[in-house]
Amino acid sequence: MSFDAGLKAHLGTGATTVCHAWRLERADGVVMGFTDHDVDLGFDGLVFRAGSGLTALALQQGTGLAVDNSEAIGALSDAAIREADIEAGRFDGAVLVAWLVNWANVDERQVVFRGTLGEIRRSDGMFRAELRGLTEALNQPVGRVYQRPCSAVLGDGACGVDLGAPGYRAEVAVVAVEDRAVFRFGALDGFDFGWFQRGRLEVLSGAAAGLSGVVKRDVIEGGARRIELWQPVRAEIVAGDMVRLEAGCDRRFETCRLKFDNVLNFQGFPDIPGEDWIMASPRSVGETGGGSRR
Repeated sequence: MSFDAGLKAHLGTGATTVCHAWRLERADGVVMGFTDHDVDLGFDGLVFRAGSGLTALALQQGTGLAVDNSEAIGALSDAAIREADIEAGRFDGAVLVAWLVNWANVDERQVVFRGTLGEIRRSDGMFRAELRGLTEALNQPVGRVYQRPCSAVLGDGACGVDLGAPGYRAEVAVVAVEDRAVFRFGALDGFDFGWFQRGRLEVLSGAAAGLSGVVKRDVIEGGARRIELWQPVRAEIVAGDMVRLEAGCDRRFETCRLKFDNVLNFQGFPDIPGEDWIMASPRSVGETGGGSRR
């Protein structure tokens, strides 16, 4: 990517009018703009707010495969980045683009960083957010694992199950909630005991709208439904809030066949030998022609 000619000429004058601007897009689709200039800037259809107090430390970048990194520092503000939203995880993994901009002519600008937000630390009304470059993804192991359970995620491209189909999800109102992790509902007719176990609960309304959790237990108690999550939802939930429950999968071949009728897309190897075959010894009696031991 070539450097912007206009900005390059401006930097060459020695008397510059430059600042930084950041575009932040959260996983829920919310887009925010910030700048360390003292007035708002506008370009690419977005207003970059100056009142956030956001700034950045020196950016480290290399030509090899090392992870580009930096930190962004700013003030927690109801008008910009709220502590409650950070606590709820709404900024986890947010996509970030940073520019060096001539604030006197915003057409002269250059992208200096693309990546995501990493660890966010908060204290004394301030936050520090780690910026992770695009090469961060190269640190993640990839490849196929040969195992009995299915390696796909229920509903993804490899799995192919349509979780929006009838019988695989339910949108219901919360009757009661304990510690943001145990939810009680009325009777959910048509859904068997344990149907949502290992599935997902997504909050549709209220202060926690957009947040979700993985279902640990799904039981029926006195005709009512009790759903327990592995981790509490990271925002306040009250009775009456709407949630969406999605069916769960234990990744077994039998479940894929009987619950989802999706055997053709099963991504596991149900007939692969288990670890106990290592301890197996040759038979001294019976059929020894090399056939199945079963």
